[in-house]
Amino acid sequence: QVQLVESGGGLVQAGGSLRLSCAVSGRSAGRSAMGWFRQAPGKERAFVAAINWSGSETLYTDSVKGRFTISRDGAHDSRTGTVYLQMTNLRPEDTAVYYCAARSAYVFDSDPHEYEFDYWGQGTQVTVSS
Repeated sequence: QVQLVESGGGLVQAGGSLRLSCAVSGRSAGRSAMGWFRQAPGKERAFVAAINWSGSETLYTDSVKGRFTISRDGAHDSRTGTVYLQMTNLRPEDTAVYYCAARSAYVFDSDPHEYEFDYWGQGTQVTVSS
């Protein structure tokens, strides 16, 4: 079991920055691949970024490449850790509820989908004004 709690969302002007945090706890916290997804109003939840268990590999959806950075801390054998999503040069189209997710695997697939992730946080709202 893994528990996830997101924080750091808010209202920001276009061009601004936010850093989302996801507090991870549970027996396999340090051995799980992690992801960030987002759901905009009227749209399906979509993949944003992923990171493997060690932090050595990351993946981003095309629309956020060069603007968002996913990272993580915490020992690999630890039951706690944090996953971050640093977001810069934000755009109004980035407005969404952002969700943190954990996968019961060390790595992520080359084309991550939400059904591959087993645990989810409650989400945090990010609103970017123009």
